[in-house]
Amino acid sequence: MKMRQIILLGAAIGTLAATMPAAAQDAAIGKRVERLEKEMRAVQRSVFPGGSPTFFEGEIAPDNTPGERARTNAPVIDLTARVDALESQLQTLTGQTEQNAFQLRELEKQFTAYKAEMDRRLSDPAAIVTPASAVTTPTVRPPTTTSTASATPTKPPAAKPAATTTSAARLALVKKVEIPSTGNETKDAYDYGYRLWEAKLYPEAQAQLKQVVTKWPSSSHASFAQNLLGRAYLDEGKPSLAAVAFYNNYKDRPSGARAPHSLMYMGVALDKLGRKADACKAFRELEEVYGDKAPQDVRTDAAAAKTKAGC
Repeated sequence: MKMRQIILLGAAIGTLAATMPAAAQDAAIGKRVERLEKEMRAVQRSVFPGGSPTFFEGEIAPDNTPGERARTNAPVIDLTARVDALESQLQTLTGQTEQNAFQLRELEKQFTAYKAEMDRRLSDPAAIVTPASAVTTPTVRPPTTTSTASATPTKPPAAKPAATTTSAARLALVKKVEIPSTGNETKDAYDYGYRLWEAKLYPEAQAQLKQVVTKWPSSSHASFAQNLLGRAYLDEGKPSLAAVAFYNNYKDRPSGARAPHSLMYMGVALDKLGRKADACKAFRELEEVYGDKAPQDVRTDAAAAKTKAGC
């Protein structure tokens, strides 16, 4: 009986000995998990400084070992510095992008305004003022009178006899130009304007050619008359009005007989106005629209005009 008790006691001791390592192992794992959780909370407090103690309570006592805390926080400090640098670079790039976008919008506005102004000038002759046209209409100031009683009354200048003489001489020149009479009213009207232009009576030629364009806008002579009107302005020293006349002829009658001529002469007029870039655009459009279909004399004159304008 005693031997049997000894045997049972030995078995119980063996069973207890077998279960003790497993329990000890579980306890060790639990402590390691708790340790890891505490360290994770410590990392959270470092990553989110100033966090609420409700969520980030101090579960790990500070390590007073010299240099240990600095080594522990070094990766976090380095990461924070890198993030700050990236944010600074991003802010700089964002500012530069916004500034470039603003400058691009301003350039687009300026270009749109410039294009609208050029279109307005080309379509409105009165909006263009050139030195030549300003010289033709000088300002006449009244003579200055004195306030003394002995002052001699100022006599008006004797301009009427001179004007009358000039008008008479001008009228005599106009009368020398023969008015054609072939029975073709449109052709006769244009030929008369051409003869006036050939006689260098430019204002009279301009008035006659305008009548042809206004009265017969759809006739074949309208293209000739409008182009010659521009040349009359150009020969008179009015390149701004000439550019408008040439532009209208090309715009309104692109298939007209004198449309290529008008496009070429428009470039010449713009070059005389000092607008070389616009002149070069006119010459390029002549090549793109008409090419070899343009008359040979037009292409020859356009090549010389392009060289002169520096295109």
